[in-house]
Order: sequence, then structure tokens, then C-alpha cells
Amino acid sequence: MTNPTLRFSSRVENYVKYRPGYPADIIATLTKECGLTAESVIADIGSGTGISSEVFLKNGNRVFGVEPNREMREAGEQLLGKYPDFTSVNGTAEETTLADCSIDFVTAGQAFHWFDRDRARKEFTRILKPNGCVVLIWNERLTDTSPFLRVYEELLQRHGTDYASVDHRNVDTDAITKFFAPQPVTQREFNNRQIFDYDGLKGRLLSSSYTPEPSHSNYQPMLDALRALFDKYQISSEVSFDYATRLYFGRLVRQLEA
Repeated sequence: MTNPTLRFSSRVENYVKYRPGYPADIIATLTKECGLTAESVIADIGSGTGISSEVFLKNGNRVFGVEPNREMREAGEQLLGKYPDFTSVNGTAEETTLADCSIDFVTAGQAFHWFDRDRARKEFTRILKPNGCVVLIWNERLTDTSPFLRVYEELLQRHGTDYASVDHRNVDTDAITKFFAPQPVTQREFNNRQIFDYDGLKGRLLSSSYTPEPSHSNYQPMLDALRALFDKYQISSEVSFDYATRLYFGRLVRQLEA
């Protein structure tokens, strides 16, 4: 399945349970360096199940979670229903449906690599207030900080359906710099980690859109390999995922209509 809007429809339960959150350093950094306050209005684009939206809701912000996938959007509505300042929006990065000049911060957590960048840039410029800021966030799983993570990466390359083509690391710093140009972009990096038992590791694997579905011939061989991998590298029945949380932020030049 190549349509990014539909890729995660069957992954929602595992996504909610096993995807990592984001460190509090994000709020502190944006407050200090980009003028974030509790009064700032956030458009979280590709908000999914609400992981990134909740970071800002806990800060007291009003958040519009813009998500095109129905199953993901409904999971986000369930998770974030306790926050009166959350509004769920059926929209895309390219057509958010939000009002002109209504947003202080456009954010995208683990989502920017799915966007049509030219159309998204135009849309973000439209909805942002004149001094608004764009914030891109990824939890980048580190692949070589332990023997376990190195072999896990090999498992994905061997059994994944289209892992190489959809890996968010295909969007490199040069591509992000080009998105913000001619304005500068600032990058910050923080440590993040998850600890899993076997069921958690399995759920984390199956939350990824590039892993085979149960009907696929690679599905059971992949799980057999995962079980062997866990048994070999577990310590006290646990393994750890190390991440670099990468934060990019900057402003966009408002283009005049021709």
C-alpha cells in the first residue's frame, strides 16, 4: 500500500501502545528560542494518535490536530478527549481546512516525510500568523549503538515490505534546509529511550507501516526472527530502543501572490 493516508489504518492499536513519546526538552527549547507560550495556538499536522499533540496540550496550548487517516484520528480523539483545548480536524498537510493567519506554531511529529513539501509549505504559510514558526520533530531510532539495535535494523531490511523507500531518514538535513529557505532552520537533538519486554517489542515492530501484515508470507518468518533476536539480547527479559529526538524549527517567508 503506497497511499500514506491509509498506511497506518491497521496499526493503530500498536501505535498507541508502543510508539515513543517526546522529551519535555522540546517545550523548554521552543519557549526559549522560538517564543512559545501557553497562549500559542498549535496546528499539529499529521497528528495521528495524538502523541505530539499531547506534548503541547500539557503545556496549556490550544491544539488543532490535523489528521487524514480516520482510524488514527479517532484514536487521537479518544486519547485527547480529556483536553478541552484539543480540536480534531479531518485534513492534510496540503489542505488543513484551517483559517488564514490563525496559527502560531505548525508542528509535525514523525510526519513531515509523508508531505508534499511544496504544497505543504504554501499551506503552512497561509495558516501561520506573520511571525509564526514551523516545528518538525522525529524520534530517530538509533541503529548502531548496541548489538541488539544493529541486528534489529538488519531484520527490518530483510523482512520489511518497503522499508528503504519510506524510511523518514530519506528526508535529510539538506531537504529540511531547502524547505525553510531562504530563512534559516535551527536544529536541536535530545536523548530518548524505550524499554520493552517481548510483547512490547513485537508491538513496536508491528506499529511500523513497512512491516508485513499477517497475510503476508514474510510475517511469520519476521516474528520468528524477532523472537530469536529478543532471546539472544534480552537482559532481565528486556531490551532497549535508543533514539535521538531531532527537533527542527524556523520561520517561512510569506510569498506574495503573482
